Amino acid sequence: MTLKPWKKISSEVKFKNPWWTYMYDKCKLHNGKDYEYHYVHTSGSSFILPIKENGKIILVNQFRYLNDRFSIEFPGGGIKEGLTPEQVARKELIEETGFEGQIIKAGFFNPYNGIADEICHVFIARNLIPSDKEIKDDSEEFELIELSPDEIDEKIFSNEIYDGMTMAAWAIAKNKLSNNR
Repeated sequence: MTLKPWKKISSEVKFKNPWWTYMYDKCKLHNGKDYEYHYVHTSGSSFILPIKENGKIILVNQFRYLNDRFSIEFPGGGIKEGLTPEQVARKELIEETGFEGQIIKAGFFNPYNGIADEICHVFIARNLIPSDKEIKDDSEEFELIELSPDEIDEKIFSNEIYDGMTMAAWAIAKNKLSNNR
């Protein structure tokens, strides 16, 4: 059996804000039937795992309005137009932790491929130094948390870390770290 991709016939913006666009597409299925598809388009996001000299990894604890609770996550944010994923990772590292460092790309993932086209880029930062730059976002307030890799695993298994993007980023980065790739 050979799988066939769908064919986009038309695409329409239904709603747009600074963070995402709600899209409505008409497409042709693999079997020739017409189909309507609604989804969220974003420019993507970048997450960064800052690793200190002692091997501890910096995460941020922040309030998440939609869940009405605090969430322990890796620093990260949406990609604004004109910026690369690496530029966003560097910006978020400074904004959320106050550090700069050497950055390598660990990989990427799509967090919910039936609902959104977002690609999340995962980076690792080493050789951290305090930044003299200050970047602020009035909607964000962070508590920095330093955890070992084992402590991150423990917090995931106990549901203290419940953010899916953080867990996916950890799966990608942990593999890269353990294999020293």
